[in-house]
Amino acid sequence: MADGTLRFGRLLHPFGRSSPTAGGTLAVDERHDREARAGMLRETVEVSNYSTVTHLAVSVVLGCLFWGHAPSAYLIGLNVAMFVVVSVTMTLTYRSSRWLGPALSEDIVRRGIALAKLAALLIGLIWSTMPAMLIPSHESGYQLVAVATAAGLISDAYVVGPILAVSTLMIVPIVLGTFVGLAACEAPFGLYISLLLVVYALFVLFSTRRMSELSYQRLLDRVVVQDQSQTIGLLLNEFEESATDWLWETDVAGRLRHAPPRLAAAIGESAEDLCGTTLAELLSDHAYRGENGNGVAEVADAMAQRQSFHDRVVRLETALGTRWWRLNGNPSWAADGAFAGYRGVGSDVTRTHESEAQINYLANHDTLTGLPNRAAFQTAVEQACGAAALSEAQSALLYIDLDGFKAVNDTYGHTTGDMLLRAVAGRLAASCGDRSRAYRLGGDEFAMLHRCDDQASAAALAGDVVADLSRAYAIDGLNIVVGASVGIARTSADAEDAATLLSRADLALYSAKAAGKGCWKHFDPQLEQRALRHRHLDAAMRVALDRGELDLHYQPQVDIVSGRVVGVEALLRWHSRDDGWISPAEIIPIAEATGFIADIGRWALLTACTNVLAWPGLTVAVNISSVHFRSAAFCTEVEEVLCRTGLAPSRLEIEITESILLEGGTEVTTNMERLRAAGVRLSLDDFGTGYSSLSYLSRFTFDKLKVDRSFVRELHVRSDVLAIFDAMNGMATALGMSVTVEGVEHEQQMQILRQRFTGSIQGFYYSKARPAREIADLIQALQARAEVERAA
Repeated sequence: MADGTLRFGRLLHPFGRSSPTAGGTLAVDERHDREARAGMLRETVEVSNYSTVTHLAVSVVLGCLFWGHAPSAYLIGLNVAMFVVVSVTMTLTYRSSRWLGPALSEDIVRRGIALAKLAALLIGLIWSTMPAMLIPSHESGYQLVAVATAAGLISDAYVVGPILAVSTLMIVPIVLGTFVGLAACEAPFGLYISLLLVVYALFVLFSTRRMSELSYQRLLDRVVVQDQSQTIGLLLNEFEESATDWLWETDVAGRLRHAPPRLAAAIGESAEDLCGTTLAELLSDHAYRGENGNGVAEVADAMAQRQSFHDRVVRLETALGTRWWRLNGNPSWAADGAFAGYRGVGSDVTRTHESEAQINYLANHDTLTGLPNRAAFQTAVEQACGAAALSEAQSALLYIDLDGFKAVNDTYGHTTGDMLLRAVAGRLAASCGDRSRAYRLGGDEFAMLHRCDDQASAAALAGDVVADLSRAYAIDGLNIVVGASVGIARTSADAEDAATLLSRADLALYSAKAAGKGCWKHFDPQLEQRALRHRHLDAAMRVALDRGELDLHYQPQVDIVSGRVVGVEALLRWHSRDDGWISPAEIIPIAEATGFIADIGRWALLTACTNVLAWPGLTVAVNISSVHFRSAAFCTEVEEVLCRTGLAPSRLEIEITESILLEGGTEVTTNMERLRAAGVRLSLDDFGTGYSSLSYLSRFTFDKLKVDRSFVRELHVRSDVLAIFDAMNGMATALGMSVTVEGVEHEQQMQILRQRFTGSIQGFYYSKARPAREIADLIQALQARAEVERAA
């Protein structure tokens, strides 16, 4: 029974032990079961003296009644045997008082029950001989006495004790002996009495079983209750000795019946000083007098109305400083229903309250800068919008983003970056004043909420913030300079709710970034219209790709010397069913921002490589976004397209811009090397308009350099542009790269290029970009044009 589970059904068997029940398995503590069975044994021992003396008295009376009517030897033997058993039982009972103490071991209980069973069996066996000896050979009157005695002995099962096995072992032999005696009675009366005896014996057995179950349960419940009472007493003692909790009780007048030492210690006073003080007076005398309330009035009101109160926290000023108590109280009532006072529990929760305050601070403040965080900012914005809706106060939201912070992190490390953020937060906090509050939203994003009624005040604050944050920072021996861009949106004037205000301030910040950074912009409704159009185009272009609305047009690249078409550049075109022609300059930045540009790039590669197969000998140039080019799967996608179309790798030219090289990364270098190894040509597009760093040309190998159209536009009017063009052309030739000049439109430009340039040109001078179906005829037309020009 190590698992504490007892099978009570074992006691139903006359020779079993353990706890009686209706059978099955019931989880009972092993110690409780042992003590309950020990109680049953004690009760059995207590009644054993009376029971055994009664049995001896009955045997003596029977001996006298049947003397001369039954064998004398039997009557003497019956009395002698009963006397011996009774003597032994009484001796054992007397001695048991020494070992049946309050706590019995399992071994003692088991042996005690075994002895009780043995005594009951012996008595039963002795009495089982009586019906067989006295019923058959006598007249009806004596038979009646013998039967009545047997019935009385059977009923003795009710009083021999609560142990079912003891009762069963005593009466079963008597019942069997009675059957033997009744068998010799005159027919049919012996049979009738036997049937009645069966019914009676079964009734006694089942009744005894039920009584045994109830006795066991009664004793078990008493043991459990005693155990629980001890546990409760122990817990109460421990509670009384607790360092932070105390029990308090008042009389009808509210006076403390006794002042718990811990209550007195919690306010820095002695228990004697609190004698006769009411709880209400105690709380009132030490109540906190600040603006945020103290909770004392709620407790006093509840006690005045004789109501229960739970988890009421009061703030007190004591000799030990500010303390926080949690009080619970319930009114007590006398037996006649009269109010008798209060009883309750108190505890000093100062540490808990301080910990909660610290947790709340951390939950609402940024750990790096100490400024309120995004959660606090969201709450403050909602409150500001609510106040504006009630015309209580208007506010302006300033979204602030640092310009150049990523470069600081990348150059000097995150430790320096963190120090810079703390310095920025300090400047923002210093510029707030009484009408503003600064927040850190995450990364290098900050915000300010400024109470103002006009746009000029917010603009002035934004200008000060931009100027202040743009001053140099002296950090760890370094002189670091970053800028700041600010977007402004105002409550009521620009937005009625928090979500809209946040969105419009973000649009204003995006506008400031687009305007060149280091400035502030106020929200303009056109910004939202532009954002709505961007969202519309983003969703529409995805549908357009599935519908086949996107198309590639091709602009020829012509060798300037021979006039022969040597390649084409694939250019994206989109004619929307709803909006007509959409400029690539508008949709490509949107697609790059959302990542959809990779889907467009995969489609463009497959379409261009498929179309160029119809134009033998020509190369096809495909512009690839930096977002797509940096992906790890890009080269695999190119290889799959070449394999699927069967196009020679040398006929595919991938055009990338300087932005890819500026952002750098190992994936860029890896992809470039892998493409060149596969035979795919690489072209640097728009050269001359970005950083145009010569280090790019030394670090990365390109097959072609494409001169931007901005140089060609002024080639015939500005000598300095012509000099720059000559330098770029000479550098490319020295590095073994071919050159393509974009944007050639006029004959005058062509004449200058023919005199100083030997590469290929591209522009309206020959043709604008045309659909794939027109390219074959265009090539023939340009070829014919070249022959005419050569002949001329």
